Amino acid sequence: MRIPHTLRTTPFHARTAPLMQGQNWRRWSGFAAASCYEFTHDREYAAVRNAAALFDVSPLNKYVIEGPDAARLLDRVVTRDVPKAQQGQVLYMSWCDAHGKVIDDGTITRLGERSYRLTSAEPSLRWLHRNAFGMDVRIEDVSERLGALALQGPLSRAVLNASARDAVDGLKYFRMMDNRIAGVDIQVSRTGYTGDLGYELWVPAEGALPVWDTLVKAGADYGLMPAGIWALDVARIEAGLVMLDVDYHSAHRAMIEAQKSTPFELSLDWSVTLEKAPFNGRQALAAEKARGPAWRFVGIEVDWDSFERLYRDVDLTPALPMVAWRASVPLYRNGRQAGYASSGVWSPLLKKYLALAHIEAPHFLPDTPVEMEMTVEHRRRRADARVRKLPFFDPPRKKA
Repeated sequence: MRIPHTLRTTPFHARTAPLMQGQNWRRWSGFAAASCYEFTHDREYAAVRNAAALFDVSPLNKYVIEGPDAARLLDRVVTRDVPKAQQGQVLYMSWCDAHGKVIDDGTITRLGERSYRLTSAEPSLRWLHRNAFGMDVRIEDVSERLGALALQGPLSRAVLNASARDAVDGLKYFRMMDNRIAGVDIQVSRTGYTGDLGYELWVPAEGALPVWDTLVKAGADYGLMPAGIWALDVARIEAGLVMLDVDYHSAHRAMIEAQKSTPFELSLDWSVTLEKAPFNGRQALAAEKARGPAWRFVGIEVDWDSFERLYRDVDLTPALPMVAWRASVPLYRNGRQAGYASSGVWSPLLKKYLALAHIEAPHFLPDTPVEMEMTVEHRRRRADARVRKLPFFDPPRKKA
């Protein structure tokens, strides 16, 4: 397939492009990314939950922050206590504007004594430089020089051990180690976006293809499959993981105040350390914690009998959303709208219709009955549903 000149390609494109049976590409941060490699994503999703799947996540924005004030800069701009991170530790966090509204979310990896890597969904170079004024720090955008693969699934560890110089059995959850595959020096972090056992590989662009080839060859004995965004979307909804531009808007690009969210409203309380040194949005977040958030990010489980009844009333078989939808769907409580779902899908593993949603207080407590709007045969109906605590799927192997 000829990619439009406005789209960039990842370091793995020479391997991923020939696998695209349906040429189902999509735009991700200016890169061409695979929605799915086969004509449907069924087998790719099954590999995530039953074997191992290989995702090209190179379009992530990646920055290396180094120098005497590297920790000080990051501690100023994110909600986690960065100086307390140990070398090799990975932190998930969000960063906010002065009003405590989330700009983006991502990870920080402590690479060395004065060296960190930040990943983000949106470009953050200008924002980092603005906050670094007067500090002794170097900020480098390595997004195009560093490829990234997510190896996810219950057999991902076996595939990695069969491919890498050093075994990863001792690598703890949200930790990073140096390693080597096919003679290429890489870094491996025990992280991912599927809510399952998994690893992310940080690979120099010039060594991308031999690393890919080695993983695919070793993975042939374990059912490894390349997988695209459609499979990833199903997995991350099951895992209750929030997505920028789908489940929330960046405070930098929201059109009105109501489109902005705080970490508490996104149910990211655990990622906010109010007791650390001052950081962007700290005062607003402390006030919000004291009074309680007006919204919460929650799971929604649709009642099957109610859902099926809507279709049976018009003599139709229920139409299940196998590809995750990304839309605003109203949710009701006691006859009035109490929130909205932002993404949803039928879970093949859990055999449930699930959604991620924003619910107003006081309706966001687990097991609260709600109704979700459905369009059945061109008419808007409502199916019974319940608020659920996230994640929907959280296997012990993820952290074991």
